[in-house]
Amino acid sequence: MMRSMHMGNSAPARGIAAIVGVGPKLGRSVARKFAHEGYTVAILARDLDCSDSRSIREAFEGVLSLGFVEVLVYNAYCPAALQPTNFADVSLAAFERSLAVSSVGAFLCAQQVIPGMVERRKGTILFTGCAASLNGIPGFSDLCCGKFALRGLSQCLAREFQALGVHIAHVVIDGLVGSPRGPSSTSPSTGSTTGGGWWQRTAVVGEQLVQRQQVEGEVVVDGGGPPEPMMMMMDPDSLAQTYWHLHVQDRTCWTQEIDLRPSHSQQ
Repeated sequence: MMRSMHMGNSAPARGIAAIVGVGPKLGRSVARKFAHEGYTVAILARDLDCSDSRSIREAFEGVLSLGFVEVLVYNAYCPAALQPTNFADVSLAAFERSLAVSSVGAFLCAQQVIPGMVERRKGTILFTGCAASLNGIPGFSDLCCGKFALRGLSQCLAREFQALGVHIAHVVIDGLVGSPRGPSSTSPSTGSTTGGGWWQRTAVVGEQLVQRQQVEGEVVVDGGGPPEPMMMMMDPDSLAQTYWHLHVQDRTCWTQEIDLRPSHSQQ
């Protein structure tokens, strides 16, 4: 499904920003930010089959009919299992699905927009990764391989096209993404209001849940039982500000990869 949005009280439309994989948190915040900055945002929601070349092609026919796609944000992901899966029990279908959504879908979407960006010698492509993009995690081989491939694709495209004016970056979201917090939040441990983050009481049961928290940025897993440490959640609106900053960076100092995590992290 594709729909477009533009905030009428913002600056005149500057171009098209295509956001692939828009859920209620990060994707929505990124879409709002670019719309606020004057872009017409084409939202390709999570019901789009990012593993299917025909679906991608047909979706982008609609997007490209709106005009030049100056920004592509690839935020699609294949939901991982809630618990680690023994390698011998990982199905071929699950493994291929993770590769298809995480990397093949990104490949197909990038192919749709890069020619126009190269022609105009401008454009930005931002790929969303997670902790599984950087480190192998036992029990999550399917997810890690898909995210590793996405990171490799980002590096290859950056080295091929940045000299032609296309900024390509990989954004590692290393933490849990909460709901937008607004201008301030209250820490339940102190009762004080602060602009520095907000909190979720989450039960941590052994290493497995810690790994799961690192793997999936938009899912909170309640493992049950003590202890119950306070976890700082990542504000999707603040993350969206970083995506915007990457887009408007001066081309003399482009970022190719950035990792983002809360100040109170598990690391």
